[in-house]
Formats: sequence, C-alpha cells, structure tokens
Amino acid sequence: MRRKVIAGNWKMNKNVDESAMLINELKDRLKDIADGIEVVLCPPITSLGIGSQLLRASRLKLGAQNMHFEDEGAFTGEVSGRMLKSIGCEYVILGHSERRTYFHESDEIINRKVKKALASGLKPIVCVGETLDERERGLTEVVVTKQVKGVLEGIPLEDIRRLVIAYEPVWAIGTGKNATPQQANEVHKLIRSLISKMYDRAAADGLIIQYGGSVKPENAADLLGQPDIDGALVGGASLQADSFAKIIEAALL
Repeated sequence: MRRKVIAGNWKMNKNVDESAMLINELKDRLKDIADGIEVVLCPPITSLGIGSQLLRASRLKLGAQNMHFEDEGAFTGEVSGRMLKSIGCEYVILGHSERRTYFHESDEIINRKVKKALASGLKPIVCVGETLDERERGLTEVVVTKQVKGVLEGIPLEDIRRLVIAYEPVWAIGTGKNATPQQANEVHKLIRSLISKMYDRAAADGLIIQYGGSVKPENAADLLGQPDIDGALVGGASLQADSFAKIIEAALL
C-alpha cells in the first residue's frame, strides 16, 4: 500500500515568529502521527532556517516552495537546490500553477528544476493541472498529458520513485471550488496510466499522486479515500494548525 504524503504550502504567508508558532503547534498536535503518513511543511524561504531547527527531532519534514535550475551563479533573488538541502529541506514544490501563471514558468523550465532537485538530493513535488477554460473545453486529458510528459522529460526510471506528482486543477486553487472526489480520481488514474506507459507498471503503482485545490477538513476524507489519491497539497487550510491537522487525520480514515 502506498503511503500518503500531505504537504502544506504556506505560500507568501507567515513571518519567522508566526512560522515558529505554527510549527510548534503542529509538532504537538501530530506527535503521534501514524507511520503510513508523511507530513511536509513548506513555509516561505525566510522561515526555512527556523523550520529546520524546530523540525530536527520531529517526524515532520521540511520543504521549500521553489528553486532555481542552477547550482549557483548571478541569479539575484533565487535559491538553489544545494542551498535548500544544506538548510535541511527534504522536499521542494515545483511547477505550481502560480509559478506558471505569474512567473511564466514553462514545462521545460520546470523539467530543468526537477532534474536539478533530484541531483541535489531533494524530493520534488511536481504540480500539473488544467484551467477552468481548458476543463470546460474538454481538454483536461490533453493538458495534463502534455504537462506530465513535459516535466518528466529525460527523468530516468530510478528517479521516478523519488518524486511526487500533485494534480492541482487551476480552477480549484484558492477559489473555494474543488473537483469532486470522482473527478480528481479520474485524473489521478490518467496520470498513473501515463507513468505506466512512459516507464512501467511498478513505477505507476508506486507513484505518490497528491490532490491539491481547496482541500479542507470538510472534503479531505472523501478525496483521500479515493483509490488513486495518495495525499494532498494544501494551501490556505495549512495556515492554521487545527484545520491542517484535521486534514491529516482524515487520511487515516
């Protein structure tokens, strides 16, 4: 049975003191978390240092929200995978729709980041998903297939086991809308089928595929109970210890 991975993407929220408070609340609330669930906290870059310190003796994992595709160089404002690894990160979110939309990241750029993250010893959480217009035009399968193939171009079989794919329909992120459990599972099933064709059945069966997009305590159990949904990438609901913990607890049902 695949483990479940629940990641909290805090986006551009929480200063250092606020981050420390939330991390300590979650450590206390989740100290007896079951073995089959991995929890990843992805605070803003300014809080990665304190996050690393506070999580050192914890089962909770630290992740970053983005990284560059080079190890070093004249890239003002950027951070490399090696830097993230050195501060204690285990995961990094790549290709989030907000990065695609606001910073014009293409599948090719995301692919370069995925390769560099893997080379740096990080586990990428790679995001894919269609817009509302694309879904209404019946293009979900076409768009998601193109994105999956693009971001995984040239990634060898042995590295597929080290990454997570997050299906995040863009129309459900921060809108309060979410795909029905059946709609979400359909796309997860599509992604698993794609991986089977691109690699092999074992790789597809072992792949962790998260759902993201307005995941809340109220819908978490239904979503996480689907056969091809292996966790969640949580945005707004991860900013409060109670709501995030309830989503994690729903994964146990």
